[in-house]
Amino acid sequence: IKFMLKEDYTPARVDKVLFTLAPIIIIVPALIGFVVIPWGGVWLCPDIHIPFTDLVIPGGPVHVAGAHVNVGVVYLLAVASLGVYGVTLGGWASNNKYSFLGGLRATAQMISYEIPMGLALLAVLLAVGTVVPDGIIRYQAHGGWLILSQPLTAIIFYIAILAEANRAPFDNAEAEQELVGGYHTEYSSMRFALFFLAEYSHLFTSSAFFTLLFLGGYHLPFIPALSPDAVGLGAVLLKCLVFFTKVMLLVCFAIVVRWTIPRLRYDQIMMMGWQMLIPVSLVLVVAVSVLVYLGLTGLVPMLLANLGVAALLI
Repeated sequence: IKFMLKEDYTPARVDKVLFTLAPIIIIVPALIGFVVIPWGGVWLCPDIHIPFTDLVIPGGPVHVAGAHVNVGVVYLLAVASLGVYGVTLGGWASNNKYSFLGGLRATAQMISYEIPMGLALLAVLLAVGTVVPDGIIRYQAHGGWLILSQPLTAIIFYIAILAEANRAPFDNAEAEQELVGGYHTEYSSMRFALFFLAEYSHLFTSSAFFTLLFLGGYHLPFIPALSPDAVGLGAVLLKCLVFFTKVMLLVCFAIVVRWTIPRLRYDQIMMMGWQMLIPVSLVLVVAVSVLVYLGLTGLVPMLLANLGVAALLI
């Protein structure tokens, strides 16, 4: 409400069309990523009889997600990577050296950290053998959560999603010490607020993505109602609650990280991405590929491989 009531000021020398489009372009990918998240699994809907008529609406399985698509995880990755265009356009269209430098930093950082994020995701998909979100949860319900079998992959993925959302300690694009406000220096009112809304939307979407990949989604062990095979309405509502709670805990953890860890220097961020995360995630993908080829996809072999790569790194 505060931002909406502020004056929406457009500087004289900006590219007005791109200046207005940038906040929209950054917020839309953050919001449309949600559609493939399977919040409540599958609900077996009974036949619905309409009162006082002979009409019957046939029931059947209902997927509690915005869209049940076969390429769910690939779609999420593709959509998330579009957010970089909003940052780049916002920095360039502002006609301001601080905004331009912030846009360049954010672009380089987001493109760099997409590589370890994609490789970590590939290590998960190789082990699971499917890109369908519900299939990933089913695998974890029967074979154990992937954070237990692939902890190093989970850490790399979490670091990458923080960098993708430009969250601290990776918020160099808006470092006020050297860049005033980064790529949103010239923005005001609701257009300025959209950049922050996009950051938190990205954080929420990526936390839901992390929950889906590593924390078993809506699954909790030893509770039959949270099994993928439980298709009642009560089970679906409970699954939604569990999934949402896990996501909120991850968002809280990201906020704690922001309070705790100081901002890294820009060269440190790029060195960490290219000289540490990318080589380690490549080694992990090769290790998981070998284990899958040998048929050793259980919890213990995967965990030992992850610990071996971590020991090699140390």
